[in-house]
This record gives sequence, C-alpha cells and structure tokens, in this order.
Amino acid sequence: MTSRGVPEARKLTLVPLIAATYFIVSGGPFGLEDIVLRSGYRGAILILLATPLLWAVPTTLMVSELASAVPQEGGYYTWVLRALGRFWGFQEAWLSLTGSIFDMAIYPTLFVAYLGNMLPAATAGARATWIGIAFVAVSAVWNLLGARAIGRSSVLLGTVLLAPFAVLTVYAALSGPVAGGPAPPAPRFDFLAGIMVAMWNFMGWDNASTVAEEVARPQRTYPLAMASTALLVTLSYILPIAAVASTGLPSSAWSTGGWAEVARRVLPLGLMATILATAITAAGMLSAAGTQNALTMVLSRLPAVMAEDGFLPRVFARRYKRTGAPWVAILACAAAWALCLQLPFVKLVMLDVLLTGLSILLEFAALVALRLREPNLARPYRVPGGLAGAIGIGIPPLLLIVLTAIRNHAEPVGPINALELGALLIGAGVATYLLVGRRSSNDAPLSS
Repeated sequence: MTSRGVPEARKLTLVPLIAATYFIVSGGPFGLEDIVLRSGYRGAILILLATPLLWAVPTTLMVSELASAVPQEGGYYTWVLRALGRFWGFQEAWLSLTGSIFDMAIYPTLFVAYLGNMLPAATAGARATWIGIAFVAVSAVWNLLGARAIGRSSVLLGTVLLAPFAVLTVYAALSGPVAGGPAPPAPRFDFLAGIMVAMWNFMGWDNASTVAEEVARPQRTYPLAMASTALLVTLSYILPIAAVASTGLPSSAWSTGGWAEVARRVLPLGLMATILATAITAAGMLSAAGTQNALTMVLSRLPAVMAEDGFLPRVFARRYKRTGAPWVAILACAAAWALCLQLPFVKLVMLDVLLTGLSILLEFAALVALRLREPNLARPYRVPGGLAGAIGIGIPPLLLIVLTAIRNHAEPVGPINALELGALLIGAGVATYLLVGRRSSNDAPLSS
C-alpha cells in the first residue's frame, strides 16, 4: 500500500498508461476535419507535423522530467507548488480546473452528436441534455473503480476505436481515385484556427501526471509512456488523412464530424461502405467515452490533493477504501462539468486552449525553477541541453499561446471576447487565492 492507500496490484502499468494518455490527449482522429477543410491536405499535414514539434514534443519532454523526478499525486500542481510556491501552485490548479469546465463539456456533446447520427429520435428535444448528464454520471461511477480499471478499459476502447480507421487507411492507400460529383467551394483559410484545433488535439500530456502515485514504477513508466503516446497520436492523425488525400477526394468535401461521410465517399457504394461509416460513427461515441473516463480520472485528483494542502475542505480528500479513488472529488467535478453542456463547441475549444495553455507555461517555469533551486534532485529522465535546454523547450509553446491569445481576442462571447472572458477567469483565480490561500495554513504540507 502507498501512503494514499492504493494497492500495488491496482496500479497502472505501461500499456494501460499509454492507452489512458492517448485518450487524455487525443481520443482518435476526430476533430481534425476542420483542419483539412480549411487548410487542404498539404496544409493539414504540415500543421499536424509542426504542432507536435512545437507543442507536443516540448511538453512531453517537460512532463517526462518532472513526472519522473517528482512522482506525486497531483502531478503538475505539485511541481508548480514545489518550484514556485503556494500562490502559483494554486493558480496552476485553478487554471487547469477552470479550463476543464470548458473541455469536459465537449465530450458529452460529441457523444450525443454521434448517437444522433445513428438514432436521430433518441436524441430529439430534451433527451440530448439528459443523455449528456447520464454520460457524465456513468463516467463518474466508472472512475470509482480506480485508475487501473480506467487504464485497462482504455486499452480495449482504443483498440476498437482505431480499427475502422485502420481499415479506411489501408483501403484508401491501395485504391485508385474516387468518383464523385463537383466539390463544394473551399472555405476561407484560417491558419490560427487550424493551429488552435491542432493544439487542442495535441493537448493534455501533463494531465497523466496527476495519478503518479497510482502508476507502477513511475520514474521509468512516464518517459516511455510519453514517447510512445506521442508517436501513436501523430501516426493516428496523419496516416488516415494522407491515405484519403491519395484518393483525390477534394478537401472541400470534408465537414465537421464528417469522417463517416469521408468513408462513404472513398469506398464504393454498398454494404462495406455502410458498415465502415457506421463503425466510424460508433468509434466517435467510444472516443468521447474513453476521453471522458480518462480525464475524469486525472482531473479529479486535483481537488483531492488541494484539500490535503488546505486549499479546499477536507471532505474532497475522502477516498473509496477499495480502490483509493477520491470519490467526493470525482462527484463534485462531474456535477460542475454537467452544468456547461450547452456551450458552443468553438468557444469551448478557444477558452480551453487559452486557460490550459497558460497552466502549461507555469509547468515550464517550474521545470526551470527546479533546475535552479534543486540541482541535485534525482532526475531519472532529464531534458537534454542543461539549463539552456530546459529554457529553450518552453519557447515554442510560449509563442503558440501568444497566437492563441490573439485568436481569442477575435472570438466574441456575448458582449465581450474570449480573451477578455479568459482574463476575468484568471483574475478570479487570484481573488480566490487571496480568500482561500490566506485562510489555509502556511505550514500546510506541499503534497509530500
């Protein structure tokens, strides 16, 4: 048993952690359609090659060093807390949890949308909202089984999810040009929107760190899981798009949530096309379910650890004795996420990337600060290049967040824009700390 009561037999091993991280970050090629539509095949592939180099690779390197050096539950929150102090540790958790409210409203919406494609009557009217709420509730209950159960289910869901895309990729790569009518006119190119969608599709590497005390041999497992998942995510994005591009299907024929229609256009009309399109639609539902489960697992650990540090009431630290899962934190997070199910998709992505991106910048700052403050800290994996390397890998993500802020400034949210709303939420985090942080004990343990 660990200090938090997680039995050794229930810990995550390498393959389940890879599968869970895949869902945390990706959940499959869903969401890439708009990049192809607005950027064309060459532009989409270029964006999907550049984004991991500028965004995912620096983040996975940072996570690999910090997760192996400080393998504590709470992950990135504990890194920032240890490196920069209680104020910044609280802001890290605030930004992550606030961003999660926008992010976690996306997956129930996607689940309902894909279900509606298969069974329109099932999601008519108010049924869609109730199905979304039930979806969040089932994920919360599932998470009470513990991290190992989520990891194992992620392996199964991931295998089933990627199977129809493997079939589509192989068929498209081996087939000739597709027949089809005139293509719709291509929309106006929006480079920044494409980059932001790609960032969202490559975001979440740090989330896997919050369950560090529920991972077997974390010092070795995290670096291997980060590298393996980064390769898997990139290949599962680029290969299907490149294969479809080889068929000559116009990029303007793509649409949001349109993978099933792409399959119908690529395959000859008949039973096989119908089956594959149906399988891809079902895979969309599995993607939403797997991502919801994995993110519920990692995000719910934040309130639990914050309660142990005195920032939240101790009730949030209560755990299910059999699995060690923080059941109060899980149910509280699920309730908060269920309240945001009706927000528009684009605005959800914009705000999520802005707030979560800022929290990731704090993690890069923690990487540098720990190099300076604790040079003798055991680091089973170390970002190469010394201190300069630790600083240098944070520059590309910083530039991308600046672009994100520019794009958010142009996105209206009611009477203000998304950047102004983000600034208000950030300010609320500072104000909340002044109320909560001062009342919490200055001697509270730093998640040790």
